[in-house]
Amino acid sequence: MIMLMFSTMLILNVSPPVDPIVEIAVRNCRHVSEDRYEDALKVASILYDVEKRYDVPDSLKGMVLAAACMESGFNPNAQGDRKFSKSGKIPKAIGVLQQWRVYEKAYGTNRRDPKSAAEGWMAHIAKMIPKVRRQCRYKTEEKVWVAAWVTGIRSRKVGGRCREKPKHLKYLRKIRKAYKIIDPATQIPHR
Repeated sequence: MIMLMFSTMLILNVSPPVDPIVEIAVRNCRHVSEDRYEDALKVASILYDVEKRYDVPDSLKGMVLAAACMESGFNPNAQGDRKFSKSGKIPKAIGVLQQWRVYEKAYGTNRRDPKSAAEGWMAHIAKMIPKVRRQCRYKTEEKVWVAAWVTGIRSRKVGGRCREKPKHLKYLRKIRKAYKIIDPATQIPHR
């Protein structure tokens, strides 16, 4: 049945349905212009599909969407962090999640490919979880994941980053709040 539905969508040139949280994240991202909306939606869907393979607590689902919005506006060709290069002109951060070259070396990430970038990003954060459990001694999974998130995306710090939060978390909470008030009949958020 699902295969038949997908085949029919391809023949009719219709896109498969987008998860509501993905649509909310893209629609509310101030870095996505109207002419880039459809492309951003495709990229966001890819990112969220990767995130779903990880055991992210419900309250943090969409974390990769929040990061991608704030880092690049869902643009896989974004370039940034030039100020960290010797000349100040060469971008250090590349892609939808603005990853540095270390991701290529550590995870085999192609920073310009959204799927590869999300896989490397999520793998890196998941890798931080055991370290955070030992260091921070949090009892809830949400706190462990938030601490792993901030530890994974920032540089090392003596004593760790147990009490810090990523800047993306505020946008994630905005997405999650809109997601909770979706009208089940229409699958469209209330305005």
